[in-house]
Amino acid sequence: MASAKPRIGLQSIAVNGVKDIKPQATSERIRVAVIEDDDSVRQALSFQLRTAGFEVTVYSSAEQLLEASDAKEFDCVVADIYLPKMNGLQLQEELNRTIPYGSIVFITGHGDLSLGMHAMRKGAVDFLEKPVDERALLNSIARGADISRRRRAERSQLVELEELHHSLTSREREVFALITSGLLNKQVAAELGTTERTVKAHRASVMIKMGAGSIADLVRMAGVLQIHSS
Repeated sequence: MASAKPRIGLQSIAVNGVKDIKPQATSERIRVAVIEDDDSVRQALSFQLRTAGFEVTVYSSAEQLLEASDAKEFDCVVADIYLPKMNGLQLQEELNRTIPYGSIVFITGHGDLSLGMHAMRKGAVDFLEKPVDERALLNSIARGADISRRRRAERSQLVELEELHHSLTSREREVFALITSGLLNKQVAAELGTTERTVKAHRASVMIKMGAGSIADLVRMAGVLQIHSS
């Protein structure tokens, strides 16, 4: 029964104590999705997190979150692991598949270490028991938001680099791969059966199209794109 669930403990916390947590992610407000089927616990969590300065949206089931149009915009999901129908672990599996850069913090009223370890192995940021310590919860959410935003930025960068790489001609891609593997212009020319002058022209074109300021930039881009010349 939902009413039998332990209630969230609302502990007072200094405002400046909260502010020293949020910058770990960014100066933007952290967007949190709270999933809890117990009305009283859900309201308490919502109040607690809004008071701490987070932007909060609440759901009574995992299905509601997955159906939300802005599900991919949350920086962190806080969910009871024992939810009706789709439980927390099933939600985590679905989020890992559809929103790989997302993060999740589990709360539970039933201390189950093996369940918590399983969730952590699958990528959960934390597994907290009720009544939840406010400091631990806020720190876990901030840590999750930091992870999520960093992963989202990395994915955005990857997509952008893939588009730029796709704009290269097939020969420019070959030059890109060989140059970033450490070969000199004359070695690339020998490898491709062309002249060093032609290689230099292709390299210049690659740098312009990729928006690279140096060969070191190209090497970093090749690392992100996982381009390795054989």
